[in-house]
Amino acid sequence: METPAATLADNPLTRWDGPLGLPAFSAFDDAAFAPAFDAALAAHAAEIEAIAENPATPTVENTLAALELAGDALSRVSAIFWCRAGAHTNETIQALEREISPRMARHFSAVVMNAALFARIDRLYRERDTLGLEAETARVLEKTWKHFVRGGARLGDDDKARLAKINEELAGLGARFGQNVLADESGWVHFLDEGDLAGLSDALRSAMAEAAESRGQAGRYAATLSRSIVEPFLASSERRDLREKVFTAFARRGENGGETDNAETVARTLALRTEKARLLGYDTYAALKLDDTMAKTPDAVQNLLRPVWQKAREKAAEDEWELARIAAGEGHNHAIAPWDWRFYAEKRRAERFAFDESALKPYLALENVIAAAFDVAARLFGLTFEEEKGIAAWHEDVRVFTVRNPDGTRRGLFLADYFNRPSKRSGAWMSALQSGYRLGEGQAPIIYNVMNFARPPKGRPALLSIDEARTLFHEFGHALHGLLTEVTWPSISGTSVPRDFVELPSQLYEHWFTVPQVLRKFAVHHETGAPMPQELLDKMLAARTFDAGFATVEFTASALVDMAFHSAGDAPGDPLAFEAATLAELEMPDAIVMRHRTPHFLHIFSGDGYSAGYYSYMWSEVLDADAFRAFEEAGDPFDPETAEKLRRHIYSAGGSADPEDLYKAFRGRMPTPEAMMEKKGLA
Repeated sequence: METPAATLADNPLTRWDGPLGLPAFSAFDDAAFAPAFDAALAAHAAEIEAIAENPATPTVENTLAALELAGDALSRVSAIFWCRAGAHTNETIQALEREISPRMARHFSAVVMNAALFARIDRLYRERDTLGLEAETARVLEKTWKHFVRGGARLGDDDKARLAKINEELAGLGARFGQNVLADESGWVHFLDEGDLAGLSDALRSAMAEAAESRGQAGRYAATLSRSIVEPFLASSERRDLREKVFTAFARRGENGGETDNAETVARTLALRTEKARLLGYDTYAALKLDDTMAKTPDAVQNLLRPVWQKAREKAAEDEWELARIAAGEGHNHAIAPWDWRFYAEKRRAERFAFDESALKPYLALENVIAAAFDVAARLFGLTFEEEKGIAAWHEDVRVFTVRNPDGTRRGLFLADYFNRPSKRSGAWMSALQSGYRLGEGQAPIIYNVMNFARPPKGRPALLSIDEARTLFHEFGHALHGLLTEVTWPSISGTSVPRDFVELPSQLYEHWFTVPQVLRKFAVHHETGAPMPQELLDKMLAARTFDAGFATVEFTASALVDMAFHSAGDAPGDPLAFEAATLAELEMPDAIVMRHRTPHFLHIFSGDGYSAGYYSYMWSEVLDADAFRAFEEAGDPFDPETAEKLRRHIYSAGGSADPEDLYKAFRGRMPTPEAMMEKKGLA
């Protein structure tokens, strides 16, 4: 019988002998994933058993390092599979996702609940002060020990078995939730004709024409649920009935009855999370999740969110009155509805600043924004990006770049997948095919970004909105966090930091998009090459905090509902009623809807990543606003000394130290929320 090791030795899913050390994507098909997972899981289980049953006295090398390096084949198969599941899925991938998600949860529960393995980790942890450990290793040992404890290593056998079952079911629920949202997104389309397009820009018309043609409706225009189409449509369509139709479909993803409805999935998820927290000795799931963050407690999160919520709600109320004034001036006496806000906000922007966002798009071609993001990385950190043509990845849209250090040596690879398609889940994200570390033989990072920009017609450039350009910078900031990592241990590489610290490098990087030197160089007209007129540039910069009340209410409502779900003593049986009651208690404005309503809140229900953690974007925003001030105080957005401190203590440090210590090493102190409130225009 062929052993797992032999099965994996020649497997292109684990051997990765494609160009530049990438997987040979053209050497396997979807059917290869299931047997590769079988072999990789068996191989990892055997490695874990060998570590756990090692008769030698536990040491850092034979236990901690061995554990960190175990499961290489499983990591490789998983990296490709989860990339495909998010960025280019199909029925085969989705079926395996539903099967493999609970199976992986069961596998890793068995690892952390392995009594012999934990005994070795526990002995090292108890003896840590006598082992002469350097700081990074000591931190990894502590984090590993806590990971095992929070995973149930100290529970009795019955509770271990129950926790494993909970983890397994939660994994399956998360996969189902994400697939339901994708089904609602990709399955909804409304075709329009020329007479339905009043108010739409040429760029949006082109994107909608391309979307229609790709769906077999050449000569028509498709409104889809891609955010890159939804938001500009809502901001510009003169047809209120169509705005309502598109907005309602967008807001009701995951809430349409039938097989893709997520209400029961959410209810069950919340019930299991509550049970899990209590098994592990915590009153609520929020208390469990926040135990290993900068915030530490739900009260600390509320102390951040509530004052911001109050100011944002007040600002939004003032803005809503202004929007109603504009609507009344056009002869409309209806209240401002959620599908009206962006439309009248654009009119108000034009009124206040004498421009609308569509005037900016010709100066924000995708290629120029990519070049700007690369240029900032070169000026701050000395990195260069060289595109490698003709290399196959998970989809023909994916672009591959070699990343080089200031001395020309290769640092790693960066892959980018920019355009929306029905096989890709919504949103934008960064992930890694391979993280970078020095332990053992070490490995270089292979990092990727996924976006959902509207695809332009063939031969035409993709033109971005301001928000889309910021999104590109945001995700590229995450990518730099992965690419610049300089740590020994895999488990603390790159973005492996507490959730409320991980958004600092990404949100901070957004600031450089609006640095005047960057805009003057890269915000050039896609046809003429002329730079953005100074008058338009000044107006754009002046409007940076425009509509801040709306944006902050959208976000903060989502963060507060997330925290309410996971701080409740008992899980709500009807999550949509709970959402409504929470928003009523908060006095949510009728004219604004949560940025992520419960039935499609992928951050917190398609997996465990941001559950009880959506607040972290704002927590990190406190840090990023203060961090950029360091460059302002230096008088240069590319000040070399400040950039070097930023690289060393933030972008390269991974999880090698407590994030508070890392931030203080960069800035000399912790920040207060004032800079963030000023940045948002709420101070």
